[in-house]
Amino acid sequence: MSEAECPYVSRGGLKLAAALRAFDVNPSGWVCADFGCHVGGFVDCLLQHGAARVYAIDPGYGILDSRLRRDARGVVCERVSAMHWQAPEPCDLITIDAGWTVQRLVLPAARRGLREGGAVISLIKPHYEAAKALLRGGVLPGEHQERVLAQVRADAAADGWSIRGEIESPIRGQGGNTEYLWHLRRIANG
Repeated sequence: MSEAECPYVSRGGLKLAAALRAFDVNPSGWVCADFGCHVGGFVDCLLQHGAARVYAIDPGYGILDSRLRRDARGVVCERVSAMHWQAPEPCDLITIDAGWTVQRLVLPAARRGLREGGAVISLIKPHYEAAKALLRGGVLPGEHQERVLAQVRADAAADGWSIRGEIESPIRGQGGNTEYLWHLRRIANG
């Protein structure tokens, strides 16, 4: 599919749409936040799936697509790190594509913004989670994938998260890296 044929402002929307289908998550009417919105692929996907409101959080400025900026359901939170964002209301769903920020650091920030029983869908990028010594030209070789993912799972569990589902992203990441989408919920009393 070419960029012109993509139904979202970026191919990130295709990744999230695949996760919503696979995890049977319908954000219609929900309050959502997207950590690391960048151009807004995840934000666009959430809005097209009927989200009532989406907080678009990104440390950059002026990057979010102008169409999304004009949508009254979107709340632009530029120059704001997801790590420090304070949710003005509890979120039903938080999506994460936080680039270089590893999951063990960003998931606690998501926890603060979720309502009781809320969920997270996070794009897991093993090449960002791995030790730099394991990378070959910016790509994490396949033989290291499972070991890195196992550590991310252990870190999430230690922080009180239950992984309800995992899928491989339908689109490769930078340099051809394999990425994954995880559906997470807080463990009761976690």
